[in-house]
Amino acid sequence: MPAMLPRRASPRLRLRSFAHKTLAPCAGLLILLACSARLFAAGAQQAPAVKPAPVFDTSKLAIAPNLSAELAKFKLVKMPYDSAHLTPRERQMVAKLVEACQALESIYWRQSDPEGLKLYNELVGNAAPRDQELRRFLRINGSRFNLIENNAPFVGTEPWPLGRSLFPADLTRKEFDAYVAAHPEQKTALYNPWAVVRRKGAALEAIPYHVAYRAWLNPAAKALRDAAALSDDVAFANFLRLRADSLLTDNYFESDLAWVSLVNPKFDIIFAPYETYLDDLLGVKTSYGAAVLIRNEAESRKLDVFQKFVSDIQDSLPLAPEDRPSKRGFLSPMEVMDTPYRAGDLRHGYQAVADNLPNDPRIHEQKGSKKIFFKNYMDARVNYVILPVAARLLRPDQAALVSAEGYLASTMMHEISHGLGPAFARTSAGRADVRAAIGPTYAGLEEAKADIVGLYGLKWLVDHGDLPREKLNGYYASEVGGIFRTVRFGVAEAHGRAEIMEFNFFSERGVIKRDAASGRYTIDLDAMPAAIAALAKELLEQEATGDRARVEAWFAKYGMVPPELAKALGAVSDVPVDIDPISSIPEPMR
Repeated sequence: MPAMLPRRASPRLRLRSFAHKTLAPCAGLLILLACSARLFAAGAQQAPAVKPAPVFDTSKLAIAPNLSAELAKFKLVKMPYDSAHLTPRERQMVAKLVEACQALESIYWRQSDPEGLKLYNELVGNAAPRDQELRRFLRINGSRFNLIENNAPFVGTEPWPLGRSLFPADLTRKEFDAYVAAHPEQKTALYNPWAVVRRKGAALEAIPYHVAYRAWLNPAAKALRDAAALSDDVAFANFLRLRADSLLTDNYFESDLAWVSLVNPKFDIIFAPYETYLDDLLGVKTSYGAAVLIRNEAESRKLDVFQKFVSDIQDSLPLAPEDRPSKRGFLSPMEVMDTPYRAGDLRHGYQAVADNLPNDPRIHEQKGSKKIFFKNYMDARVNYVILPVAARLLRPDQAALVSAEGYLASTMMHEISHGLGPAFARTSAGRADVRAAIGPTYAGLEEAKADIVGLYGLKWLVDHGDLPREKLNGYYASEVGGIFRTVRFGVAEAHGRAEIMEFNFFSERGVIKRDAASGRYTIDLDAMPAAIAALAKELLEQEATGDRARVEAWFAKYGMVPPELAKALGAVSDVPVDIDPISSIPEPMR
């Protein structure tokens, strides 16, 4: 969130009153006017100064000495909000949606790092450059932990808790598993994706989100209902009211169905605790994220070819038929949107350029899922990060194949592929939720599956004449350019963990090679399809079987950054790692 100073009332000039004095009608009036003028001028010159905000003393904080260098990895990019084409009523509705998002932003900070939020707020009045740098880096990460440096603390020495503040900081997985084994009647509650876990004496207890965060959920729900009253789209208004109800019950099923059923809405909103990126203890607890979306009509029309063949690509996957339920007759709505405002897990850390939601497999089974592409964020990523990195790391002729069009195509298929493959895992204990069966490694596995199945799907579309064959190598090169961009986040983050695994797998097969003389990488474009098919089969089977040990062993084998790549990435350190988006909409205090 942008570092905004709190608004303060402007100082007022105080004029002394002379009403109690009586003067002669003429001379007295002139004297009064002259005195008043002099006093007004004196008052203007001697107006009491605005009382400065108290300065928080950071001299005793252990702040990373390379903070400026870390900040330089993020390019400030303004995300303008042009409301000129909206009606006054629509502008009021957007303002209410933003207000609701800001409430979820407050919750996210408290899920991620309450102490980081406290420091962020304490630094608001500090003008010292180092303090402002610290505040900005807190905003970028949404915590005191540096995502790029595998969540190492950049202020203080406290280690990153695996479950952030969704669990007690000192709770280990071993202790948790032992407690659940001894108290099986609490397992469902403790694993609930929408409940925080707290200690209660020697016991553990689960507190539902709608109870733990009610102070922010109540105003969020009211703002959504106010926005619904201002909407001219009956279906969208109905969804907003249902989502307001969901916030106060933690039951998102009905509102998710209504959300996926929206047809080409002019306005939309992501607004729920969906992703599990904060939970590296169990891999199931969700964090709140939000985004206000305004339809980009011209770009949305280009999605038809992708949307048309979703069920065919599902049927073609290298997976047993019983593990790839048919998608025929299911919705696969896709939207290209501009987003003037984001909050929660969509605002901090990795800046997503697309999303496939909701994550509930019941929705996928019954209805499908929605793919959203953030056009303004995608443009910023391609222009400021991917193209410059690819130009430096790939062989020149292959770097020239990397394009915004190719990256958009692979991103579209990535999001579609989040909804492809198995809906549930078939374990020895019966059908299970894939996320719960796999555990903390699931997030990286799912991101990798979406990448690779997406590339598999692009090849399918080319083979069936629905995309030009001459563009296929550009899709592959753009994907590899995207890998170079993503692994610069390190392997602690799910997307980075996924893509370093892909890089190592392709390298093992000779599909990606580094030329020792030039230091640049080359892609064996002819070998890429077979490697993609093999990796797609492996990742799809990992999800279908829910075999946690298999997944963990796979990522242990392929999950480290090789020294040669680390050296190559170090040579492009002057290129931003990501953007730091700045909304034109002011931020309140948290």
